[in-house]
Amino acid sequence: MLPKLTYAALLTRVSSDPAVVGLVLKGSHAHDGMATKFSDHDVYVVVAEGADTGLSGLHGHRSAELDVSVTTVGQFRHLEGHERYALSRAGVVIDRLGGEIAEIVAGKGRRHRAEASAAAAGWLDAYANSLYRSVKNARDGNLLAARLDAADSMGFLLELLFAVDRRPRPYNKYLEWELERFPLPGWETGPLLDKIGRVAGTGDVGLQRSLFSQVEAVAREDGHDPTLDAWGEDLLLMRPELNFRGK
Repeated sequence: MLPKLTYAALLTRVSSDPAVVGLVLKGSHAHDGMATKFSDHDVYVVVAEGADTGLSGLHGHRSAELDVSVTTVGQFRHLEGHERYALSRAGVVIDRLGGEIAEIVAGKGRRHRAEASAAAAGWLDAYANSLYRSVKNARDGNLLAARLDAADSMGFLLELLFAVDRRPRPYNKYLEWELERFPLPGWETGPLLDKIGRVAGTGDVGLQRSLFSQVEAVAREDGHDPTLDAWGEDLLLMRPELNFRGK
């Protein structure tokens, strides 16, 4: 029976393998104070292009102690999607490329302006859509649907707010950790998280409208008038000043 692969054992192996140019630790162990006795070590082993290494056989290794992904520098550089946030707060354990691995990791936390603006426009429209549906459902007495739409809208809102700041949205697990250390400009972390939690839990229409008034101001300042104005008179149902009338 092969001995269990531990993080310490992996460190020993990668340290002595010349094909390895980087080791990156992500997840709970990369977020100060978030690791528990149940947390595994989630790592990327970065190898040189075309390198021949026995470590390639560890790609996809999963255990309660250790998750391993083996990748080339080029593949690592182009990782996107849900990995972007994880890598943006990852720890660089080994960097044999004179800082290139650290530079790639740092770059994951900052979107290009055009990319961020396009993403923000899409998330703004999705947020407005779920908010609009929630308010209409509450007006019509469909309270379960109203709460579900409200909860959906909070996920879209978070994507929007982080996109406006050109950052990837953190996983829900790390949301408070992230905002306590790196607040969103123009937002007080405590009140924002309180409103998001209350909207997601209750679907309170007045609170949704109040929050939307703040979001609309931020979105217009960021140049998203076209996305908002495309909603036309339906915006009136989302704003605080309208009572339960309208279409």
